Amino acid sequence: MALRNIENALPISQERPKKLPKLSKNPEICLNDENNIVPPPESTIDYVASENLKPFPDPESSVQRLLEELASKDWIKVCESLNNTRRFAIHHSSLLLPILEKLMVVMVKAMKNPRSALCKTSIMACSDIFKAFAEKLTLLKTMDDLLLQLLMKASQDKKFVCEEAEKALNTMVNSVSRLSLLRKLKAYVRHSNPRVRAKAAVSTSNCVSKMEVNEMEEFGMVMIAQMAADLLNDKLPEAREAARSMVNSVYEKFTWNEEEEGEEGNKQEAWQRFCEKNLTGLNAQAMIKIVSSQ
Repeated sequence: MALRNIENALPISQERPKKLPKLSKNPEICLNDENNIVPPPESTIDYVASENLKPFPDPESSVQRLLEELASKDWIKVCESLNNTRRFAIHHSSLLLPILEKLMVVMVKAMKNPRSALCKTSIMACSDIFKAFAEKLTLLKTMDDLLLQLLMKASQDKKFVCEEAEKALNTMVNSVSRLSLLRKLKAYVRHSNPRVRAKAAVSTSNCVSKMEVNEMEEFGMVMIAQMAADLLNDKLPEAREAARSMVNSVYEKFTWNEEEEGEEGNKQEAWQRFCEKNLTGLNAQAMIKIVSSQ
């Protein structure tokens, strides 16, 4: 049997050596085969319910370190400090008053952080701050930034962050002065982002539903009706549903003092005159139809 000339044999393929990941100077960052940054896994963070947060044994000395601890570059320590902020808000709220605005700046910054655990912990802190300081918050410049961040987080895709932000917004509506809050929400029901606009519409609707007649009149019942009419044409169903709820709330308060006899007819006629006087043709008809279809 003739031997095959070795020079004509196919070359043996050699396996290409794999690229070793490059080392980063930062020990917390590793790089994959394509040299893209692979973030380290997030540590487990405990989300503590408000009722399980305990008071400090020595709050006066602890509060002096709070801002410094919140400024840590270690995000896990910042989470712990945010939980300490919640403990102060619940049990020693008067000690936070001198640094309240600075705390709100920290919470806004934490909500912007890409780490979901840090973001959620900050949102939980917002809820406890709302309960503790209610009326004082609307006087602070940082309240606008805080409100916008909550609306943005409530409209994002991460469910556990979104749900926590919605809880915080509900707490805000139940705690903060309705008149002051509505004045701040007014800007966001016209926000360019439809999802933010929808969440603002829901909070506005919840706020309006809790208002008394005198509060609506002070804010401007016509202005509330115009906001509702604009939202009835919104592209998102959530905003349109909130608008319908606003219409019913305004109608209820607007017609509450109609005479008992022939009440329903008088209410419907008064509402029709109100809508036709203060709204454009199509918007007026839409508002009238919502009430008449009940």
